[in-house]
Amino acid sequence: MASEMTSKHVLITGGAGFIGSHLSDALLARGYRVTVFDSLLAQVHGDAQRDADGWPTYLDARVQRIRGTLADPGQIKAALGGVTHLAHLAASVGVGQSMTNIVEYTNNNTLGAATLLQALRDGGHRVERIAVASSMAIYGEGACRNPTSGAMVSPPPRPMEQLRAKRWEYEDDGIVLEPVPTSEQKPLAPGTIYAVTKRDHEEMFLIVGHALGIPTAALRLFNVYGSRQALSNPYAGFAAIVISRLLNSAPPMVFEDGGQRRDFVHVADVAQAFVKVLDDDQPVWDSFNVGSGEYVTIREVAETIARLLRSPIEPHILERARIGDVRHCFADTSKFTHQFGFRSERNFDDGMAELIEWVRRAPTPQDRFENTLEALERSGLIL
Repeated sequence: MASEMTSKHVLITGGAGFIGSHLSDALLARGYRVTVFDSLLAQVHGDAQRDADGWPTYLDARVQRIRGTLADPGQIKAALGGVTHLAHLAASVGVGQSMTNIVEYTNNNTLGAATLLQALRDGGHRVERIAVASSMAIYGEGACRNPTSGAMVSPPPRPMEQLRAKRWEYEDDGIVLEPVPTSEQKPLAPGTIYAVTKRDHEEMFLIVGHALGIPTAALRLFNVYGSRQALSNPYAGFAAIVISRLLNSAPPMVFEDGGQRRDFVHVADVAQAFVKVLDDDQPVWDSFNVGSGEYVTIREVAETIARLLRSPIEPHILERARIGDVRHCFADTSKFTHQFGFRSERNFDDGMAELIEWVRRAPTPQDRFENTLEALERSGLIL
């Protein structure tokens, strides 16, 4: 078993980042040889402690490192040398920012994926299995049920006039819909450029992987949180932004009324989900939700973090909407559990406590949220 494992060599694009570094640790523990390919963007790594070459110090010393960009076919071809498994995580992240930096997101995400897939198509490699990071953002609004008829509904984006009237819940002919877990059967309805590019990622990899006979799984990640998350990045996950605000003695800013339901899944569970896919030998070309299977409201997240930080600061409820945000979306994880026997293990409070402990050891992050809010205002992306 040990010799079989050590023969496996994984390339992780975006491997120096939040999720990628945890995946590196998990695969090293499984006996893989690990190479990471990363451009080390300042927005992602600017507040991390880094070595003399710019790599975050939390990255395991056994990891082979390649600093490069997906825009360079030569770098990609070289990085694939000797690789047997591929985990594609590299992408520009940030739902709101994607609506202002449209060309950047399309180039980095969709065209970057195309360049990587072209290298696979051209051959000369040994890749035998692929896992690609997709996102819950591709669903748009989450699944709902009409409480009167019992019918399942895939609601369209809420009308602007409804948001301006501060009626936040989904409605169908005046009936408020009941949010339910979102399964992979729900039609995709991406509402931002970021979401469109992640849908592109997923579909491109599944199509090309199938054409090449390389088993490929797209993991639709829900709201990932945990240690190594970029705390000064105003486009990072909500939990990191809340922590950044509270550590700077500022109230967390919560859009709408804070009742939005989300599925927060710990990064260690996400890493293990990728390991499950890469370790498996099933000939699969499909998409899977990766979440906790539970929901928590955005307001509850802010309150939980404040409690764990022993901060008396309450969230500031903006009662305003951000264009592209969905009201509710939380995961039905049964398909992934059935296919790979995987369930997330970290509960929400324990996971947040782990994040808080890591934050306490990190330098105090800069709070850039106000600047981000102003930029969204100028772009007309706040109602």
